Amino acid sequence: MSVNPLSPVPVPVFVAGIGNSGADHWQALWHAELPQGVWVGHSSWDAPERDVWVRELDETLRAINGPKVLVAHSLGCALVTEWAAQHQDEGVVAALLVAAPDVHGPAFPGEAVGFGTPELHDLPFRAILVASRDDPYGSFAHAASTATELGAELVDVGALGHINSRSGLGRWPQGRALLEVLLTP
Repeated sequence: MSVNPLSPVPVPVFVAGIGNSGADHWQALWHAELPQGVWVGHSSWDAPERDVWVRELDETLRAINGPKVLVAHSLGCALVTEWAAQHQDEGVVAALLVAAPDVHGPAFPGEAVGFGTPELHDLPFRAILVASRDDPYGSFAHAASTATELGAELVDVGALGHINSRSGLGRWPQGRALLEVLLTP
């Protein structure tokens, strides 16, 4: 996909987690509403390897001209931090990181290879990290610590589980409002 490089409006780039996001997940619903949006595809959704996923994200970003805003969920958040540690500038201006998992926690999927030692640092772009008080894949304390390490703004959305389709959020207007803030040049 090629976007007009003169366009000041960033392209939303959707970065799903393990298993991909289903049709009723807020990411898929937003993607359907944003025709300029790009979905990052992976060769293996169920057995993610960090190095492969980083390469696939980078290839997707390189194919898009102009500014980009990453819209990541779950393992996609860990992927964004791993990508940012290796790549400096592919036009990413911001990231919405939702339900970042604790890669060292007991619920982290064993099928995800290489995500056990994330390189956390200040991200080189604006970031909002959205966290739930009862996320089974990472405590709120972990999310707060991650936000600090990444230099991200922390948004507490209360008890919404893993902030996915099982949370019953539909289009999730609260999250969409955060995305709109990041998409506004």
